[in-house]
Amino acid sequence: MTPLFDRAELADDVVEGAVRLLGAVLEADTPDGTVAVRLVEVEAYRGADDPAAHSYRGRTARNAVMFGPPGHLYVYFVYGMHFCANISCLPDGEPAAVLLRAGEVVSDLGVARVRRPTARRDADLAKGPARLASLLGLRREHNGLDVIDPTSPVRLRVGTPADPATVRSGPRVGVTAAHTTPWRFWIDGNPAVSPYRPGRGAPVFGGRAG
Repeated sequence: MTPLFDRAELADDVVEGAVRLLGAVLEADTPDGTVAVRLVEVEAYRGADDPAAHSYRGRTARNAVMFGPPGHLYVYFVYGMHFCANISCLPDGEPAAVLLRAGEVVSDLGVARVRRPTARRDADLAKGPARLASLLGLRREHNGLDVIDPTSPVRLRVGTPADPATVRSGPRVGVTAAHTTPWRFWIDGNPAVSPYRPGRGAPVFGGRAG
């Protein structure tokens, strides 16, 4: 079993934290068994200076988890249909979170298929934020969970870090404000990454957006 993710890796900068999350493994205890995905696509949102972030207009009951401490799940319902999951970043009191956009299953595929029987391919099991949350069973009751706590039913573990040469960045998806901000990061060539591409991604070197 790999160690839990280092909380300090999420505390200094949300963009750096987003890139560091690529390759990390998020595992959840579900009624069907433990399901784990290696994160292959994420999207960063930061505080009061980011009009696309839920925290842009200040703290509310809904977005409180974004205000820290780092390493906690921020789960919200969207379009009246789906849940999406984020992980909080930055020190306590500074709002930021990374949306978990896609992952590749690294646990028992049989269990994953039971949970997502409509997926046509294994690569589709957690392709997109709603599918990822559904596969892991992440719902409103998981909001605020500490994923760095070994006793948590949802845990973030060190995985196989993405090769910096394969990491790309591009505009964020599904937002009307600051949609050109290149804070979506993905592992190039991974079949579990969401298909939408607003443009060719720019390389990321050494964990910093190029």
